Amino acid sequence: MATPLRWASRLLPLLMLVVWLAIGGGLGPYAGKLGEVATNDQAAFLPRSAESTQVLQAQEAFRQEETLPALVIWTAEGGGRIDPAAQAAATRALASLTGTEGVVGAPSPAFPSEDGEALRGIVQLRPDLGGELPTTLEKVDAAVSAVPGTETWLAGPAATQADLGDAFAGIDGLLLVVALVTVLVILLLVYRSVLLPFLIILGAVFALGLACAIVYVLADHDVVRVDGQVQGILSILVIGAATDYALLLAARYREELGARDGDRVPAMRAALKQSFGPIVASAATVALGLLALLLSDLTNNRALGPVGAIGIACSVLSALTFLPAALVLLGRAAYWPARPKPVTGDDAHPIWRKVAALVDRAPRKVWAGALAALLACAAFSFTLDSKGVPLDEIFVKDAPSVAAQERLSEHFPGGAGNPAVVIADADAAEEVRTAAEGVDGVASATVFALPGTSQPLVADGRVRIDVTLADAADSDAAKDTVAALRTTVHEVPGADALVGGYTAQQYDTRLTAERDRQVIVPVVLVIILVILVGLLRSLMLPVLLVVTVALNFAATLGVSALVFEHVFGFTGTDSAVPLYGFVFLVALGVDYNIFLMSRVREETELHGTREGVRRGLVATGGVITSAGVVLAATFAALGVIPLAFLVQIAFIVAFGVLLDTLVVRSLLVPALVRDIGPGVWWPSSLRHRP
Repeated sequence: MATPLRWASRLLPLLMLVVWLAIGGGLGPYAGKLGEVATNDQAAFLPRSAESTQVLQAQEAFRQEETLPALVIWTAEGGGRIDPAAQAAATRALASLTGTEGVVGAPSPAFPSEDGEALRGIVQLRPDLGGELPTTLEKVDAAVSAVPGTETWLAGPAATQADLGDAFAGIDGLLLVVALVTVLVILLLVYRSVLLPFLIILGAVFALGLACAIVYVLADHDVVRVDGQVQGILSILVIGAATDYALLLAARYREELGARDGDRVPAMRAALKQSFGPIVASAATVALGLLALLLSDLTNNRALGPVGAIGIACSVLSALTFLPAALVLLGRAAYWPARPKPVTGDDAHPIWRKVAALVDRAPRKVWAGALAALLACAAFSFTLDSKGVPLDEIFVKDAPSVAAQERLSEHFPGGAGNPAVVIADADAAEEVRTAAEGVDGVASATVFALPGTSQPLVADGRVRIDVTLADAADSDAAKDTVAALRTTVHEVPGADALVGGYTAQQYDTRLTAERDRQVIVPVVLVIILVILVGLLRSLMLPVLLVVTVALNFAATLGVSALVFEHVFGFTGTDSAVPLYGFVFLVALGVDYNIFLMSRVREETELHGTREGVRRGLVATGGVITSAGVVLAATFAALGVIPLAFLVQIAFIVAFGVLLDTLVVRSLLVPALVRDIGPGVWWPSSLRHRP
């Protein structure tokens, strides 16, 4: 018969479980509602202090009404020249859209290309159409497709925005289902337990629901920003982190449960005592690493910082409250059909016993081999091109706007419909226009005029000059032209000229991303070093761990450079990919070293450094490896979103986590610690334990 004390000891877990069930039931739906407060407006994520951002703000004075342009391109069926009748029909088709819901003003006439083989027109749309944008574009397409003998294409910002919306459509459901099913299958295969995987998944879902609810409220009050990328990364981050922390606690509880003959409450107290520090330290490295993104000058980077940190906080809260409550109430039943038994060390993990024996027997050969392999991979990291992803590679799958842009570039200047924008003093307008037109790579330069006239539109003493580039707006050549254009117009006396537009924005984003890496990378490394020093009470070992995870990141970039070019066919990576990859890989990678070395330190206090390394590797090898596989698979789920940026992040983090789990944490770190010996704990007293 249960004693009152035992009933009391189980009342708190029961209440905790009820609280989390209420959180899951009440806040769970928010995991599917973030799209309501998300924005995929790329103009909102430009560098704050860049010249292109200043131009964007100055452009407002030249707009009678904010619009989102859609470019219409006609080509002759089967090739050849467009006849005058088709041009007249195209102009009539454009004119018929006047007054259509969502269309602003009167569309332009249809203008022929110099080769006479294509026509181009512009339809201005309302920028606030949101979910109605695809419907409006369908109306435009229906009207302009009626031109006999031609094929029709829709390009420009409106078409690209519609394709982005389509890429993120269903992100709430599809990404979550893929990630959860992947994690569940891995856990069932690895642990061969019926209830435990479902408990871990349930805890991750509760954490995600809580995180999404908090982020939803903050985004709704404009405290944080959310876009499709941040939304997807939040889901993956919470599921992966919550699962990792839960696996560490569940493994330690199983160990303590076997040692205490199934006495649940004391076993959980012991498990929490030993796991709390490593889990909190691991969560702190990731959360603070993400918060370091607030130092970025790019809005989307800064947006991910607090949103990701909120997700990590909810993950660790779930792992340290919901899961302990559920495990205490279920006891050994949570691991059924397995039965927790006292762990003697070696017998429970024969594979890791062999790995530990190898490390113990030949540490120098092990770490030298691992180091050589990592350095060989890292040598290719310098070949990774992070200048940006061309428009035709932004979408992994075929996108209508990309095909349309290719047709546009075949018959018109590459920058047609997407000009560089120069803002200058009105008194120097003609000098600036002439100087701009003389820059290599510029096709034409035109002063923005009043509607229906050739009179320049002057706003606050400034004029706008549209500069059409000869090369595609997203190409490296176009970005070089923008750099030369800035140098030229800046030198015009009294013009105070600024150069912006799409190409300039991409150029500034690349420069800002390079600056961000120089600022944020050292900050993240210092944060991790401080946390490791506090946890391990050592100076030498934390430095060693930071160096190894940094080396793992470099090796991952090297492999990624080869895979992106020769397997995926990417000609470049998004400029933000290296920074995101660094923050995720280094912060998450150090987690596994924290789990390992905190256990090694615990065993060293009892058995000395050499035996501590062996016992720590044997005890944590299985759980950390399974956690790494789960996290890698979770991030790989980002690949279901057909955007190059997320596919690249998915590969870098998934591969890097596996490399860290299987090579750095399993071989390099323990072999180095074994070879260095007790001195690795300097200056703590453990340096005297052989």
